[in-house]
Amino acid sequence: MKRVMGLDVGSKTIGVAVSDLMGWTAQGVETVYWTEPDFEEAVRLLRPIIEQYDVKEVVVGHPKNMNGTIGPRGEASEAFAEALTEQTGLPSVLVDERLTTMQAERMLISADVSRKKRKAVIDKMAAVMILQNYLDRSGN
Repeated sequence: MKRVMGLDVGSKTIGVAVSDLMGWTAQGVETVYWTEPDFEEAVRLLRPIIEQYDVKEVVVGHPKNMNGTIGPRGEASEAFAEALTEQTGLPSVLVDERLTTMQAERMLISADVSRKKRKAVIDKMAAVMILQNYLDRSGN
């Protein structure tokens, strides 16, 4: 089986999640700090994770406006996914991520996680939600 990596790409952080070997569940791995738009830096930071988990495909959150149009953040995610594929050779899939960060925030609040701790894990949690949505839709 193949592992899939899920990414929640922001301008300063990238939340990272990976699937289990069966492709059923997503687990948060870490939050990577980078300087947008330095794609080479991002890939350099992600490459050890890709190798450690033997990732075969990458899912990148694609933020769309609520009306379905693509704004600046969506365009940035598209450019990121393209650069990641060019530099690693791995296929990348853009997945609609509308409201995932908000859902992750609500989950953490309901679990009574402090504001400081939420800030540290919100991107990783959003990556888990993006990846899990993809895995569920893929029929795994």
